[in-house]
Amino acid sequence: MDIRTAQKLAWENKLAKGFNTTDTAMEFGLLTAEVGEAFTAWRKHLPDLGEELADVFLYLVAVAEMNGIDLGEEVSRKIDKNTRRVYERDALGVHVRTLEPEA
Repeated sequence: MDIRTAQKLAWENKLAKGFNTTDTAMEFGLLTAEVGEAFTAWRKHLPDLGEELADVFLYLVAVAEMNGIDLGEEVSRKIDKNTRRVYERDALGVHVRTLEPEA
């Protein structure tokens, strides 16, 4: 399933079930909580890590939908931008961006 389709289906489910569709700040709070749950599942080697990561995605696409953002398009743009960036290691071995692509 592509990101846009998943975003649409997740949004339709929120509408059908009467979940939050207007309070972006609350949705960010819930997203943050889900990230914490995913981290805990990873740290404790729990079997539900995949489900927790899916929850993170669902809250993320809800924030995107609330703000009129097609997350699929944005992810494609960001991947393209990242592939055009150039990094080199500095004297300490830290990756430092040396070329920022034009928009």
